[in-house]
Amino acid sequence: MNSLARIVRSASALWPYYLGVVVVSTVAAALALVSPFIFREATDSIVAVLNGDLDSSSAMRTLLWLAIGLLVADLANTAMTNLGGYIGDMMAMRMRQILSTRYYAKLLGLPQRYFDSQVTGTVIARLDRSITSITQFLQSFSNSFFPMIIQVFAVLVITSWYYWPLTILLASLFPIYMYLTTLTSKRWQTLESQKNHQIDRANGRFAEVISQVKVVKSFTSEVRELDNFGRRYGKTVEITRPQSSWWHFMDSFRGAALNIIFFGIYLVLFFQTLNGRFTLGDMVMLIQLVNMAKQPVFMMSWIVDAAQRAIAGSKDYFQVMEEEFEPTARAELVAATEASGVPELDLAPVPPLVPIPGKPVLEFDGVTFAYNADEPVIHDVNFSAHEGEQIALVGESGGGKSTLVNLLLGLYPITEGNLVVCGHNVNDLTAEQLRASVGVVFQEAALFSGTIRENIAYGRPGATDEKVTEVARRANAHEFIEHFPNGYDTVIGERGLRLSGGQKQRVAVARAMLKDAPVLILDEATSALDTKSERAVQAGLDELMKNRTTLIIAHRLSTIADVDTIVTLQEGKADEIGSPDELAASGGIYAQLLQLTASSSISDRARLKKYGFVPDAGSTPTEV
Repeated sequence: MNSLARIVRSASALWPYYLGVVVVSTVAAALALVSPFIFREATDSIVAVLNGDLDSSSAMRTLLWLAIGLLVADLANTAMTNLGGYIGDMMAMRMRQILSTRYYAKLLGLPQRYFDSQVTGTVIARLDRSITSITQFLQSFSNSFFPMIIQVFAVLVITSWYYWPLTILLASLFPIYMYLTTLTSKRWQTLESQKNHQIDRANGRFAEVISQVKVVKSFTSEVRELDNFGRRYGKTVEITRPQSSWWHFMDSFRGAALNIIFFGIYLVLFFQTLNGRFTLGDMVMLIQLVNMAKQPVFMMSWIVDAAQRAIAGSKDYFQVMEEEFEPTARAELVAATEASGVPELDLAPVPPLVPIPGKPVLEFDGVTFAYNADEPVIHDVNFSAHEGEQIALVGESGGGKSTLVNLLLGLYPITEGNLVVCGHNVNDLTAEQLRASVGVVFQEAALFSGTIRENIAYGRPGATDEKVTEVARRANAHEFIEHFPNGYDTVIGERGLRLSGGQKQRVAVARAMLKDAPVLILDEATSALDTKSERAVQAGLDELMKNRTTLIIAHRLSTIADVDTIVTLQEGKADEIGSPDELAASGGIYAQLLQLTASSSISDRARLKKYGFVPDAGSTPTEV
């Protein structure tokens, strides 16, 4: 239960709700205890009339007032129960808000390395399962079980006043039940963790497949994906079988133990009444009080089951919350992981850095990087670019080009050396300062559900319509946008599914233009497009690169023929650095690639493809 207590403590801002639950539950329990006393008085009055000790008219008046008192107590109890339910519901929803917001803030502040080993759908499924199990347990506990616990405590006090052995028998119910539950829990928790693993993997794959359903259909993989999904849920059934049989086997022992104790309690009540210790009214009252204690005892099986699930969920939750933030995570994100409401955030865009005159805008100085310790993928890379210069990276697939891009975006910390952007060492910058200064157009345009306008203005949500239209024109996107009935307010669907590849990429170019960062990265921005779309996007890219320091990873040599500098990478090292003309005559990788481009043989085309390049349009391969 420590993890649940930790959840409650971490949401200490909800103390008014905690207090409200305690107060209302106490009042409701007190009102519920009124009825046994009223029934005692009513029973004794009726017995007195039957024995001739009380006249009927006096008994009638007494019984009428007792019935009115019972009605008032029941109405008040109903009102307090519903008030407690309202407080419990609000507490549970506030708890869900707090836990969900903190979880989301934590994920946004985690380093890229964390996501490299996660399935997106699993992250989402874990959020839903763990937080739902926690909040549902707290809601059920506060609305139903906690009032009963207070009621049981009051029952124990009252029965001790009447007959203390009865209190001992009632009190023994709880330690016996909890001891037997402890014997059950360890094995149950182990099986629940195994089951949650299968559910998270299945739901994670489900989200992944639905988001890429076009790919699934194109490879006719629907049946295979369904088989994988079904098998994982089949394993949950296999795990549930021993888990449930073990739980209910032990629960039968718990129930039997409780039944035996209640058997003893009823015998005590019957014999003590027969011996004259209790009146008939006392016996009726005490039986009602015992039954009040009986309900929460037998309900404990269900509440403990819910608590077990909540404990398992809270462990998964804290496992994520205990991950380390990326070193330069935004302070507001870090603070939001402890927020107790809607976080107060500064939504103003972070301004990009201004290049320092006379200094390189971009400089790699002896940069070495390893994803895994002692396995560097980048070795002592040195090159720089001044304001407005264009640098192209050339190398085999897996040679380190994308890794340099990742380092420039601050997604990983460099292992050795220095990386300088706009005259500032990235180690001295926050993540948002660095990323605000670097615009990027990836090979696959990552768009969000929403309108075209919202996607273009993603980096600057407050941009005017005129600014959005201006960058769309420059990105060669305005014309196709205007062809939609709703123009810039057209909803494009998840990941921009309503747009063609070329259209999505032009929206991405417009988005980068509006961001207006001093450094631009083009990571094979046109490689996934057909020739016609590529020309349209390339026109927008040419406009985007004007007066901007640009790092280019291209898939056609013709698109980097006019850059200022080419850096060839081989096995993570900068093999050659120079202008296109210089490297064309050097006999190195770039010169070889030019020769391969001019060749029409299939073998030369294959070698060219190893470097991520395709021949320029119009050439036809031949056998050699």
